[in-house]
Amino acid sequence: MLEQNGTMVVIDSGPDFRQQMLRCNAKDIHGLVFTHEHKDHIAGMDDIRAFNYINHKKVDVYASPRVQSALRREYPYVFEDLKYPGIPEITLHTIDKDPFTIGNITLLPVEVMHYHLPVLGFRTGDFTYITDANFIPPAEMKKIRGSRIIVINALRREPHVSHFTLSEAVSLLEDLAPEKGYLVHMSHQMGLHEEINRELPPFIRCAYDGLEITI
Repeated sequence: MLEQNGTMVVIDSGPDFRQQMLRCNAKDIHGLVFTHEHKDHIAGMDDIRAFNYINHKKVDVYASPRVQSALRREYPYVFEDLKYPGIPEITLHTIDKDPFTIGNITLLPVEVMHYHLPVLGFRTGDFTYITDANFIPPAEMKKIRGSRIIVINALRREPHVSHFTLSEAVSLLEDLAPEKGYLVHMSHQMGLHEEINRELPPFIRCAYDGLEITI
């Protein structure tokens, strides 16, 4: 979740989206932005219906045309002409590589590769968030450089076909040289947070549920 001057934006809605929103006591979100269409990133979209009910309005959803097609397949009842009462109500917005603005937050898409699948990361101001990647093209790396905070995926220690490993993520962060780097999308195969943190350079740490960063 990104918050700036009263605007609240959430990137992806995983299976525990409802629990996450309850934990942070979210009363409204001004935009739900999708990185890609894999189930662990879209499975919680049905739970935006609570925001519909509380705020009596649709939720703005931002996604690429390919991801929108996947949402229509996964949630056909959301897009039917004759809508069943109480289903999620959304307004779809198409995004590509151009910057776009939601309220007071401007997002610059960064296209990374998740094996053969293009995935969008996002930069806003001095903060960059990259999930589900194992390659970042040089032109997209330029968009990230200069970020003070970078969040990036590191699935495990062993090589993986579609995710950065721990050593790959560390090397990437050392190259980009932010003030602080955080690792996300870690599997149980990685080990315990405190053990990993002891191995990392001082400016890199494992992220955790409920982590809040102020820039």
